[in-house]
Amino acid sequence: MRLDKFLTECGIGTRREVKDIITKDVVTINNKRVSSPKEKVDLGKDVVKIRETILEYKENRFYVLNKVAGFITATEDPKEKTVMELLPKWVNKKDLFPVGRLDKDTEGLLLFTNNGKIAHELLSPKKHVNKTYLVKLLKEIDEKSVKLLEEGVDIGGYVTKPSKVQIINNTEIFLTISEGRFHQVKKMLESVENKVTYLKRLQFGKLKLGDLPLGEVKEVTLTDIF
Repeated sequence: MRLDKFLTECGIGTRREVKDIITKDVVTINNKRVSSPKEKVDLGKDVVKIRETILEYKENRFYVLNKVAGFITATEDPKEKTVMELLPKWVNKKDLFPVGRLDKDTEGLLLFTNNGKIAHELLSPKKHVNKTYLVKLLKEIDEKSVKLLEEGVDIGGYVTKPSKVQIINNTEIFLTISEGRFHQVKKMLESVENKVTYLKRLQFGKLKLGDLPLGEVKEVTLTDIF
């Protein structure tokens, strides 16, 4: 792989930006200074540095964000703040996108990747990937509502698949669903004459939010996801 492409793929900058960096004589391949963007990099053998920082090439990248409320799930928007703005500088944002979506006012686990195939598998209705939410409610929830939610409810011309409800207290539950329809959790609770006052995703497939602080990011691997 050409050096300029390698640096770009590592998230260092655009092709033009990395060429400027290379000409400053701060890039080394196996401790040998290089000044041409055409230099070749062997991904399996060569050690590339910018000054003393070793660059690690990753074809596939996966990051988990504990999303903050007030940001929309999109890569860009002319009016709204997007979740991309929550990603720190150390994250390689090149070709990165969120997998699925969380509502603007929803917090919790949001996965980012540059691998479209993996994203498709996680979101495919055929895969039935479970998602668990902490749901705080306006009113107390009763056994009848729990049974209806678990059996499936009509959310406007569509009956949801069976879900799992775990009661925390009268106005808080854990809700696990295997779908991801628009505003699904909110609509499910509305169907049993209740209302969501707070929503946070805790788990997506095998991925768990755990004790990741609000607004923080961690890198994960494919084995963490499947």
